[in-house]
Amino acid sequence: MAKIVFGMNLSLDGYVDHQHLPPPDAALFRHWTEHVRDLTGSIYGRRMYEDMRYWDDDHPDWTREQRDFAAAWRRQPKWVVSRSLKSVGPNATLVADDVEVAIRGLKARLTGEISASGPELAQSLTDMGLIDEYRLYLHPVALGRGKPFFAGPRPPLRLVASERIGGEVIRLTYVPA
Repeated sequence: MAKIVFGMNLSLDGYVDHQHLPPPDAALFRHWTEHVRDLTGSIYGRRMYEDMRYWDDDHPDWTREQRDFAAAWRRQPKWVVSRSLKSVGPNATLVADDVEVAIRGLKARLTGEISASGPELAQSLTDMGLIDEYRLYLHPVALGRGKPFFAGPRPPLRLVASERIGGEVIRLTYVPA
């Protein structure tokens, strides 16, 4: 059975805003690349998927690390939860109806770790009891705005790990209590 993990970068005041968080240092970028390489796949909400489509096309100014991340991202299977999209890109499957049935099916038939990305999608999956682990990558900034990491109520959580990644980021790992 696969484990579904919701993990994202966020500010100390709880916001997910990739436009205003500091760029990852080399260690954090390597961490995310290795994380993506090891995934069984990823589940995206529409907005997060559209943002991540950036990695579908090569850019001439990319560093080797960026090319490595893009290659890992392109290889993994993706499931995109959206009622408004009519199609999705390479190596992606659109999930428009019966989201709970589809995600429970993935969980039951696959092994390894499936990443859930996007606060609103994660809230829906939380409401369905499908998130097995929450990983908060705290950056030492306060934004005062953006999307909250938790888009709504969440179950009681229990801290199971903390780790410094790179020079400034702390990852806190929680499971439902």
